[in-house]
Amino acid sequence: MSNGNRPILRDIALCLVFFTRLPLPVFDFRDRKLADAIWAAPLAGLAVAMIGTLTCAIAVWLGLAAGPAAALALAAMVLATGALHEDGLSDVADGFGGGRNRERKLEIMRDSRIGAYGAAALALSLLVRWSALAEIRDGWSVLAALVAAHGASRGLLGAFMHILPPARNDGLSAGAGSVSRQTAMAGTVLGALALLPLGLDGFVTAAILLGLVFVAFAALCRRQIGGQTGDTAGALQQLAEIVVLLTASVALS
Repeated sequence: MSNGNRPILRDIALCLVFFTRLPLPVFDFRDRKLADAIWAAPLAGLAVAMIGTLTCAIAVWLGLAAGPAAALALAAMVLATGALHEDGLSDVADGFGGGRNRERKLEIMRDSRIGAYGAAALALSLLVRWSALAEIRDGWSVLAALVAAHGASRGLLGAFMHILPPARNDGLSAGAGSVSRQTAMAGTVLGALALLPLGLDGFVTAAILLGLVFVAFAALCRRQIGGQTGDTAGALQQLAEIVVLLTASVALS
Protein backbone atom coordinates (compact mmCIF):
# COMPACT_ATOMS: atom_id res chain seq x y z
CA MET A 1 0.00 0.00 0.00
CA SER A 2 1.45 3.37 -0.98
CA ASN A 3 2.06 6.06 1.62
CA GLY A 4 -0.23 8.39 -0.33
CA ASN A 5 -3.21 6.11 0.28
CA ARG A 6 -2.73 5.79 4.04
CA PRO A 7 -4.02 9.22 5.08
CA ILE A 8 -7.15 8.61 3.00
CA LEU A 9 -7.77 5.24 4.62
CA ARG A 10 -7.10 6.70 8.08
CA ASP A 11 -9.64 9.46 7.43
CA ILE A 12 -12.26 6.93 6.33
CA ALA A 13 -11.55 4.79 9.40
CA LEU A 14 -11.73 7.83 11.68
CA CYS A 15 -15.16 8.77 10.32
CA LEU A 16 -16.38 5.20 10.68
CA VAL A 17 -15.20 5.13 14.29
CA PHE A 18 -16.76 8.51 15.09
CA PHE A 19 -20.04 8.31 13.18
CA THR A 20 -20.89 4.64 13.77
CA ARG A 21 -20.80 2.04 16.51
CA LEU A 22 -19.61 -0.71 14.21
CA PRO A 23 -17.14 -3.23 15.71
CA LEU A 24 -13.94 -2.04 14.08
CA PRO A 25 -10.28 -2.85 14.77
CA VAL A 26 -8.08 -0.40 16.66
CA PHE A 27 -6.57 2.21 14.34
CA ASP A 28 -3.56 4.48 14.76
CA PHE A 29 -4.80 7.88 13.60
CA ARG A 30 -1.46 9.61 14.32
CA ASP A 31 -3.10 12.67 15.88
CA ARG A 32 -5.39 13.10 12.88
CA LYS A 33 -8.36 15.24 13.95
CA LEU A 34 -11.97 14.86 12.93
CA ALA A 35 -11.82 18.22 11.15
CA ASP A 36 -9.14 16.80 8.85
CA ALA A 37 -11.15 13.67 8.09
CA ILE A 38 -14.67 15.11 7.91
CA TRP A 39 -14.60 14.93 4.10
CA ALA A 40 -15.07 11.15 4.49
CA ALA A 41 -18.27 11.47 6.55
CA PRO A 42 -20.44 10.58 3.50
CA LEU A 43 -18.57 7.27 3.27
CA ALA A 44 -19.54 6.50 6.86
CA GLY A 45 -23.09 7.33 5.79
CA LEU A 46 -22.75 4.77 3.01
CA ALA A 47 -22.01 2.08 5.59
CA VAL A 48 -25.10 3.07 7.59
CA ALA A 49 -27.20 3.02 4.40
CA MET A 50 -26.04 -0.50 3.59
CA ILE A 51 -27.06 -1.69 7.05
CA GLY A 52 -30.51 -0.16 6.64
CA THR A 53 -30.95 -1.61 3.16
CA LEU A 54 -29.91 -5.10 4.25
CA THR A 55 -32.26 -4.99 7.23
CA CYS A 56 -35.15 -3.86 5.05
CA ALA A 57 -34.42 -6.56 2.46
CA ILE A 58 -34.38 -9.30 5.11
CA ALA A 59 -37.62 -8.02 6.61
CA VAL A 60 -39.35 -8.04 3.22
CA TRP A 61 -37.95 -11.51 2.47
CA LEU A 62 -39.50 -12.71 5.73
CA GLY A 63 -42.86 -11.46 4.51
CA LEU A 64 -43.21 -8.22 6.47
CA ALA A 65 -45.13 -5.32 4.96
CA ALA A 66 -43.46 -2.09 3.92
CA GLY A 67 -44.27 -0.28 7.17
CA PRO A 68 -42.69 -2.77 9.61
CA ALA A 69 -39.76 -3.31 7.23
CA ALA A 70 -39.08 0.43 7.15
CA ALA A 71 -39.34 0.62 10.94
CA LEU A 72 -36.80 -2.19 11.39
CA ALA A 73 -34.45 -0.58 8.86
CA LEU A 74 -34.67 2.72 10.70
CA ALA A 75 -34.05 1.01 14.03
CA ALA A 76 -30.97 -0.76 12.63
CA MET A 77 -29.53 2.52 11.36
CA VAL A 78 -30.15 4.28 14.66
CA LEU A 79 -28.38 1.43 16.46
CA ALA A 80 -25.52 1.57 13.96
CA THR A 81 -24.90 5.23 14.76
CA GLY A 82 -25.64 5.02 18.46
CA ALA A 83 -28.39 7.62 17.93
CA LEU A 84 -25.58 10.16 17.60
CA HIS A 85 -27.44 12.60 15.38
CA GLU A 86 -30.82 12.04 17.02
CA ASP A 87 -29.23 13.07 20.31
CA GLY A 88 -28.00 16.28 18.69
CA LEU A 89 -31.42 17.06 17.27
CA SER A 90 -33.17 16.64 20.61
CA ASP A 91 -30.56 18.72 22.44
CA VAL A 92 -30.84 21.56 19.91
CA ALA A 93 -34.64 21.52 20.07
CA ASP A 94 -34.54 21.74 23.87
CA GLY A 95 -31.87 24.44 23.89
CA PHE A 96 -33.24 26.64 21.14
CA GLY A 97 -36.82 26.17 22.33
CA GLY A 98 -36.31 26.51 26.07
CA GLY A 99 -33.36 28.88 26.53
CA ARG A 100 -33.90 32.61 26.94
CA ASN A 101 -30.35 33.66 26.09
CA ARG A 102 -27.22 32.24 24.49
CA GLU A 103 -25.67 31.01 27.72
CA ARG A 104 -28.86 29.29 28.85
CA LYS A 105 -29.37 27.66 25.46
CA LEU A 106 -25.85 26.20 25.54
CA GLU A 107 -26.39 25.04 29.12
CA ILE A 108 -29.60 23.22 28.19
CA MET A 109 -27.96 21.63 25.15
CA ARG A 110 -25.24 20.20 27.37
CA ASP A 111 -27.79 18.68 29.76
CA SER A 112 -28.21 14.95 29.08
CA ARG A 113 -31.88 15.02 30.05
CA ILE A 114 -34.47 15.35 27.29
CA GLY A 115 -37.31 17.87 27.50
CA ALA A 116 -40.61 18.37 25.73
CA TYR A 117 -39.09 20.16 22.74
CA GLY A 118 -36.45 17.49 22.31
CA ALA A 119 -38.90 14.61 22.64
CA ALA A 120 -41.25 16.18 20.09
CA ALA A 121 -38.43 16.85 17.62
CA LEU A 122 -37.12 13.30 17.96
CA ALA A 123 -40.57 11.76 17.55
CA LEU A 124 -41.30 13.86 14.46
CA SER A 125 -37.93 13.01 12.93
CA LEU A 126 -38.50 9.28 13.35
CA LEU A 127 -42.08 9.51 12.12
CA VAL A 128 -41.28 11.49 8.97
CA ARG A 129 -38.30 9.32 8.06
CA TRP A 130 -40.27 6.13 8.64
CA SER A 131 -43.25 7.30 6.58
CA ALA A 132 -41.03 8.41 3.70
CA LEU A 133 -39.06 5.15 3.67
CA ALA A 134 -42.25 3.07 3.88
CA GLU A 135 -43.42 4.65 0.60
CA ILE A 136 -40.41 3.22 -1.25
CA ARG A 137 -41.23 -0.39 -2.08
CA ASP A 138 -38.53 -1.59 -4.50
CA GLY A 139 -35.34 -2.90 -2.91
CA TRP A 140 -33.00 -1.04 -5.26
CA SER A 141 -34.96 2.14 -4.69
CA VAL A 142 -34.57 1.71 -0.93
CA LEU A 143 -30.82 1.40 -1.44
CA ALA A 144 -30.76 4.51 -3.64
CA ALA A 145 -32.80 6.50 -1.13
CA LEU A 146 -30.69 5.52 1.87
CA VAL A 147 -27.37 6.08 0.09
CA ALA A 148 -28.57 9.53 -0.97
CA ALA A 149 -29.96 10.46 2.45
CA HIS A 150 -27.06 9.26 4.57
CA GLY A 151 -24.34 10.35 2.18
CA ALA A 152 -25.64 13.81 1.31
CA SER A 153 -26.67 14.68 4.87
CA ARG A 154 -23.16 13.99 6.16
CA GLY A 155 -21.58 15.76 3.22
CA LEU A 156 -22.84 19.06 4.66
CA LEU A 157 -21.07 18.70 8.00
CA GLY A 158 -17.64 19.86 6.89
CA ALA A 159 -19.01 23.00 5.24
CA PHE A 160 -21.14 23.69 8.32
CA MET A 161 -18.11 23.48 10.61
CA HIS A 162 -16.08 25.58 8.16
CA ILE A 163 -18.40 28.57 7.90
CA LEU A 164 -19.52 28.73 11.54
CA PRO A 165 -17.13 29.14 14.49
CA PRO A 166 -17.46 26.88 17.54
CA ALA A 167 -20.03 28.30 19.94
CA ARG A 168 -17.98 27.05 22.91
CA ASN A 169 -14.29 27.04 23.76
CA ASP A 170 -14.62 23.41 24.80
CA GLY A 171 -16.74 20.49 23.71
CA LEU A 172 -16.86 18.21 20.71
CA SER A 173 -16.86 20.85 17.99
CA ALA A 174 -14.01 22.86 19.46
CA GLY A 175 -11.98 19.71 20.01
CA ALA A 176 -12.55 18.54 16.44
CA GLY A 177 -10.38 21.36 15.08
CA SER A 178 -10.80 23.77 12.21
CA VAL A 179 -12.15 22.45 8.90
CA SER A 180 -10.29 23.78 5.87
CA ARG A 181 -12.05 25.02 2.76
CA GLN A 182 -10.64 22.15 0.70
CA THR A 183 -11.85 19.54 3.20
CA ALA A 184 -15.30 21.12 3.32
CA MET A 185 -15.52 21.17 -0.48
CA ALA A 186 -14.42 17.52 -0.75
CA GLY A 187 -17.15 16.42 1.64
CA THR A 188 -19.75 18.49 -0.19
CA VAL A 189 -18.80 16.94 -3.53
CA LEU A 190 -19.00 13.41 -2.11
CA GLY A 191 -22.38 14.25 -0.60
CA ALA A 192 -23.61 15.57 -3.95
CA LEU A 193 -22.47 12.39 -5.70
CA ALA A 194 -24.57 10.39 -3.24
CA LEU A 195 -27.66 12.10 -4.66
CA LEU A 196 -27.10 10.75 -8.16
CA PRO A 197 -29.13 7.53 -7.58
CA LEU A 198 -32.23 9.72 -7.22
CA GLY A 199 -32.17 10.55 -10.95
CA LEU A 200 -31.88 14.00 -12.49
CA ASP A 201 -35.14 15.42 -11.12
CA GLY A 202 -34.51 13.99 -7.67
CA PHE A 203 -30.91 15.21 -7.69
CA VAL A 204 -31.86 18.79 -8.57
CA THR A 205 -34.77 18.90 -6.11
CA ALA A 206 -32.76 17.45 -3.24
CA ALA A 207 -29.76 19.70 -3.94
CA ILE A 208 -31.90 22.84 -3.90
CA LEU A 209 -33.74 21.83 -0.73
CA LEU A 210 -30.49 20.89 1.01
CA GLY A 211 -29.01 24.26 0.10
CA LEU A 212 -32.02 26.06 1.56
CA VAL A 213 -31.95 23.97 4.76
CA PHE A 214 -28.21 24.53 5.13
CA VAL A 215 -28.41 28.31 4.76
CA ALA A 216 -31.47 28.65 7.00
CA PHE A 217 -30.14 26.41 9.77
CA ALA A 218 -26.69 28.01 9.72
CA ALA A 219 -28.33 31.44 10.09
CA LEU A 220 -30.49 30.12 12.94
CA CYS A 221 -27.46 28.73 14.79
CA ARG A 222 -25.53 31.98 14.35
CA ARG A 223 -28.46 33.96 15.75
CA GLN A 224 -29.27 31.58 18.60
CA ILE A 225 -25.82 30.65 19.94
CA GLY A 226 -23.29 32.51 17.77
CA GLY A 227 -21.88 29.43 16.05
CA GLN A 228 -22.01 25.66 15.94
CA THR A 229 -21.60 22.71 18.29
CA GLY A 230 -21.58 18.96 17.87
CA ASP A 231 -25.28 18.97 18.68
CA THR A 232 -26.10 21.46 15.91
CA ALA A 233 -24.11 19.37 13.44
CA GLY A 234 -26.21 16.36 14.43
CA ALA A 235 -29.40 18.35 14.05
CA LEU A 236 -28.34 19.49 10.58
CA GLN A 237 -27.73 15.88 9.58
CA GLN A 238 -31.21 14.93 10.73
CA LEU A 239 -32.88 17.78 8.85
CA ALA A 240 -30.93 16.98 5.69
CA GLU A 241 -31.71 13.26 5.93
CA ILE A 242 -35.41 14.07 6.22
CA VAL A 243 -35.29 16.35 3.17
CA VAL A 244 -33.58 13.72 1.02
CA LEU A 245 -35.85 10.87 2.12
CA LEU A 246 -38.93 12.97 1.37
CA THR A 247 -37.52 13.78 -2.06
CA ALA A 248 -36.71 10.13 -2.65
CA SER A 249 -40.23 9.05 -1.68
CA VAL A 250 -41.46 11.12 -4.64
CA ALA A 251 -38.62 10.62 -7.11
CA LEU A 252 -38.38 6.84 -6.66
CA SER A 253 -42.05 5.94 -6.20
